[in-house]
Parts: sequence; structure tokens; C-alpha cells
Amino acid sequence: MGETFAMKILGRAVGKKVLEGEIIFVEPDYVLTHDNSSAIIGKFEATVPGSKVRYPERLAIVLDHVIPAASSKNAAGHRKIRTFVQEQDIRHFYDIGTGICHQVMPEMGLVKPGSIVVGSDSHTCTYGAFNCFATGIDRTEAAGIWITGKTWFKVPETINIDITGGFTAGVTAKDLILTIIGDIGAGGANYMAVEFNGPAVAGLRICDRMTIANMGIEMGAKIAAFPTDSVTNRYLETIGVDISAALWSDHNAKYTKLFEYDLADIVPVVACPHQVDNVLPIQELQDIGIDQVFIGTCTNGRVEDFQAALSILRGHTVHSDVRLLVGPASRKEYLKAMQMGLIQDFVEAGAVILPPGCGPCLGAHQGALAPDEKCLSTANRNFKGRMGEKDAEIYLSSPETAAASSITGRITDPREVL
Repeated sequence: MGETFAMKILGRAVGKKVLEGEIIFVEPDYVLTHDNSSAIIGKFEATVPGSKVRYPERLAIVLDHVIPAASSKNAAGHRKIRTFVQEQDIRHFYDIGTGICHQVMPEMGLVKPGSIVVGSDSHTCTYGAFNCFATGIDRTEAAGIWITGKTWFKVPETINIDITGGFTAGVTAKDLILTIIGDIGAGGANYMAVEFNGPAVAGLRICDRMTIANMGIEMGAKIAAFPTDSVTNRYLETIGVDISAALWSDHNAKYTKLFEYDLADIVPVVACPHQVDNVLPIQELQDIGIDQVFIGTCTNGRVEDFQAALSILRGHTVHSDVRLLVGPASRKEYLKAMQMGLIQDFVEAGAVILPPGCGPCLGAHQGALAPDEKCLSTANRNFKGRMGEKDAEIYLSSPETAAASSITGRITDPREVL
């Protein structure tokens, strides 16, 4: 019986074959933290006062969650991080405005096929788009890796998701991953590796793969990964990343579960409050008015997402009852959007542009909702109270659906306005 991707990459890290369920200790290639570095610094200094981190060159810190600082408390946290970065000689530090960590890490060449990346953010699984074993950790574990350089994993079982066919007009990778999460359920892949295989993978762009891998955690997955191919290689070669360490499952690997999807069968869907797996086709949602639309985040804040949204929004104006917020995933994506005229088109349509960062997604800064308000967002979570008041409702969708809905003022199937 062959080995899965997870078995191969973890086995290589420890220098021997591993079995599913086996506990192993590894040294991750990179450890990501963001604004929560302030709390991690506190744990680090309380445990080993006056010490140096084990591998400063393997640490990456990206300030992205509450930027610019929304309070003096946030500002003090940012200052504490900047001081620590200087004291510890951490060169992979990206201050406010650089972008969201899950976009910045690949842009900076810190995500390499066949590598192991952990991060104190649950959507670290995004790097599975680049053939990484990438997963989230908590703050205490991050502090432990800063001290020892090591962490542990239980070698996960693997789910294979085989995809065929092609999307029809108005249907996107976001609709695919929401559909999958709706089918598998929020806990359906708990501590399992999810692989995406099948002939349709070749037709998915890097932005599509990042959107899909990003949301692996929403079905409980430990990792969500893609194989490398010409699409991956072209992207990484442009930023000088070594692709020689890529790995993938054997053709006869054993999978715990198998799911099959024909992209031609996928339709525009929305994740309804207050769980990501509460997914319904838009055609089953009638006359749900919305107060705010948010296009952005690490899930859908790239130029391709903006182009898709504007393919529907351009020539229209945002409904008078709707606030449209647009948040680029990074400074680089922001600049590209400016150079392509996309930002001007958004502003002319009535949108408000936010700085590159997490923005309203986590409810800590910008775009908070009032009681009973409804937001249609391209983000990855719609938990109760995430964007402000607990009485508010968050719906998740593709950028196309978000754009169409911003015109009509109600949740709208983008195929109605194509």
C-alpha cells in the first residue's frame, strides 16, 4: 500500500517511514504569528526570561489583524512586538500595511512545496495550496516552538476529494469549497489531511487553490493540500522559490474517505448564519436584504477576486441601503488593483476601500455590524458575534455573489445579473 502526502512529508521530516496515528516530533520550516505575537512574547519571556528564540530565521511575524491600531492597547501590543523583533534579530517581520499573513507568506517566498509551516492562526492551512503541510497552532505551542524549535503531530488519516469537470458561468472555487464543507460538515474532517486530486485541479488557479485550502479548517481538517503542477511552478518560479522538494501521494495510497465532485454540478451557494457548514443554494434563499457587503480577506482579497466582482458591479452603483467594503489581501494586491484601475472602479461604484489587512473579518476593527444587521462577506467564518453584535447575521459567498448582492440590496444569484 502506498503512502499519502501527509505520511510522506512527515516521514521525510523525521527520517523514517511513519504510520497514521503515530506521534512524531518535527522542526517546522517556518513558524508564523501575527498581532497575537504580543501574547506569545509574554509566554516566552515568562518561561525563559532573557533567552533567545531557537531559530529566529524561521520565525515570521505579520501585523495584520488590527491595523492601524484601533486603540492604545493595540498600539502597545504592536510596539512590544517591534521591540522583540529587534532584540531577537527576526528578519521576517512585516509591519502594518504589508498585508494579511496568509497572502504575505507566499508573496515573500516563505512557502515552499514540501515544507512544514505552522502558524498561530487557524487559516494557516492556506499554504496547502502550495503543497505544504501547513496547520494552525495555539499561542502556547507557538511559544514552545520559539523556545525549542520543535513541535509534535499525530500523523493524520487522509480524505481524498476528487474533482472533475469545469465551472459554469457565475460559479467559483468559493462555491465549491462551501459546498464541500456543507456536505462534510464542520467536524467531518477533524484532524484529518484533505487532499484535492483529479483532472480539474489543473484548471484551478493559485487564487482558487488558496481559497479552497484556506477553508479546510472549517471542516476540521489538520491540513488541506494540493499537488504541485505547472500552475504552482509558474507562480513560485516568478518569486524565486525552490520547488524541488515537492511531494505527493502514491497512486495506490490508502484513503479513509473519498468524495467526488463534478464542477459542472456546483451552483452558487451561501453559508448562512451562524455556521460555515449551514450551506444553501442561493436559489433557496429569497428576499434576504443585506446592510453590508465585504469583499476581501485572506480567502477572497486578491486581484482575481476584484476582477470577478467588478465584472458584475462595473456600470452599476451600490444599492442605497448597502455599504460595500473592499479590503485588499496585501499591499502588492492593492498596488496591482490600483494599476489595473480596479480600485477606481470600486470607488466610483460607491465602495469604501480598507487598508490591506484582516479588517472587518474578525470584528475587532472596521466594518462592525449593528444589532440585527446582515452582512454578506467573502470571508471564511460567519460565527455568531464575529463581526460585532451577536444579533447581527453573517452570510458567506463568492465575490461574484457579493457584487451582485451589493447592486440589488438582497442576496442575489450572480447568474441573474451576468
